[in-house]
Amino acid sequence: MRPIRPAPPQSVPVYRATHLVATDGANMGDAISFASELLLDDVYELTYGSKPQRLSMLTTATQSFEVAPDTEAGTAGARLHLDCALTFMTPDGQTTDAIVLVEVDESNHAAEIYILPFSALSSQVEYRLVGIDTVTAHKKFAQVACVSFTRGTHITMASGEQRPIEELQVGDRVLTRDDGIKSVRWISQSTVRAVGEFAPIFIAAGTLNNTNDLIVSPDHRLFIYQREDSIGAGRSELLVKARHLVNGYSVRVQDGGFVDYFQLLFDGHQIIYAEGIAAESMLVDSRTKAVLPQELSDALGDLIPGHTDRRHDGLDVSEPLLNRPDAAELLRKASMR
Repeated sequence: MRPIRPAPPQSVPVYRATHLVATDGANMGDAISFASELLLDDVYELTYGSKPQRLSMLTTATQSFEVAPDTEAGTAGARLHLDCALTFMTPDGQTTDAIVLVEVDESNHAAEIYILPFSALSSQVEYRLVGIDTVTAHKKFAQVACVSFTRGTHITMASGEQRPIEELQVGDRVLTRDDGIKSVRWISQSTVRAVGEFAPIFIAAGTLNNTNDLIVSPDHRLFIYQREDSIGAGRSELLVKARHLVNGYSVRVQDGGFVDYFQLLFDGHQIIYAEGIAAESMLVDSRTKAVLPQELSDALGDLIPGHTDRRHDGLDVSEPLLNRPDAAELLRKASMR
């Protein structure tokens, strides 16, 4: 087995706690804070003009979190603590979930508090706090971090059959790029509101030489083999996050309503085929392990061969290289030449 390496950084949009202030209730005038200092029914509003910042997070060797070097918010190297999950309700009855993240300094004191909303927040809207949960923060964060396919996605089986993902069962044999035929270890399905960090990315048929439309979670990484390095990555094999290819037409955010998400777990992190595109399966690390059933999590242990050795490390493409409207078209052509 290869040496164990840390998971690649994950970026999430956060607001500083000082941007979400109580306008009514016992904590009126105070910023959002730790679970122990919050009270249900307090009303919060986002300060006018506030914009989210990108917080880049790393999983450490001790399975905790720290601020990554390429961050906008926070101090690189500082530890991060997932304090609690919150639920807010707006006057029209819509609910919004969020996670409170705490940056900890060397003296183990809170240096900064951030809120990670699962859907967009707006100023001049009242957000009434209706839920404070100190138990499921890791699980809810894991749901954001998990890569997911949507209902109807066709997966290439060992026989070459194109089977809708919702018809797969544990033990089914799937074609993988690196290891031939592998059996599915676990399948998860959830239905969530398609907003914010849960709004899927729609990739139109043909955009990346895909047979049909492909709809995946925002951070789902697609594997692309370039015959010609058209974006300046310096290598032929690439892993590209779906969200970084959004151009507003052939690749776009599918916001609104609800979405059925499916996660496929194998004994190792795999590249499989979905609608003809090579795409990753679920990667188990400290961010995502919380979604697993407890008995499976216990059975897998802390060091999982095929997941902890990070054999696909070094293939990620940085967002700046893809920050152009023709990125998807360049990759499509580069994979054909």
